[in-house]
Amino acid sequence: MPLHDLLSAVRDCRHCEDRLPLGPRPVLRASASARLLIVGQAPGTKVHASGVPWDDPSGDRLRDWLQLDKAAFYDESRIAIVPMGFCYPGRGKSGDLPPDPACAPMWHAPLLERMPEIELVLLVGSYAQQYYLDAPKQTLTERVQRWRDVGPRFFPLPHPSPRNNLWLRRNPWFEGEVIPALRKRLKTLDLRSGC
Repeated sequence: MPLHDLLSAVRDCRHCEDRLPLGPRPVLRASASARLLIVGQAPGTKVHASGVPWDDPSGDRLRDWLQLDKAAFYDESRIAIVPMGFCYPGRGKSGDLPPDPACAPMWHAPLLERMPEIELVLLVGSYAQQYYLDAPKQTLTERVQRWRDVGPRFFPLPHPSPRNNLWLRRNPWFEGEVIPALRKRLKTLDLRSGC
């Protein structure tokens, strides 16, 4: 199945419809020429409403970390965005619920097979890291600290949500060491619009 047809199938998916408080609205972006893949958690309510991934304060911070403007960030010929859960999962006691566990096993492998140019995969948050990295006993902090150990294909990041401001304050090494290393790695991918 060509990538275009697969993306249509994902966007038409109703697998977990009965568990979604706002109904299904899979949000993702992909192309066969993309060189960077961003694997996040799941859309929040704002992204569910707009249908645009990372269209919220978390996205603003992520773009700042990557030093990419919106034009470059949303250029799907260069950057694919495939979350662990494609639809808004609902609200829990301390934030959004986890992504539906059926999404990634159902869709990620077929999508990745059709994106052969991916050189770097940003694993944003615990759910993406737990799925893609063989480090079940490590905390998010430990995985991010050991980013060199999972390269060059993967790069673990904390979620850029404003809810993680305390984590960022407690871990100044992240913005002092990890973000500069990430930016250096991204320069090798030639992601800026007009390049």
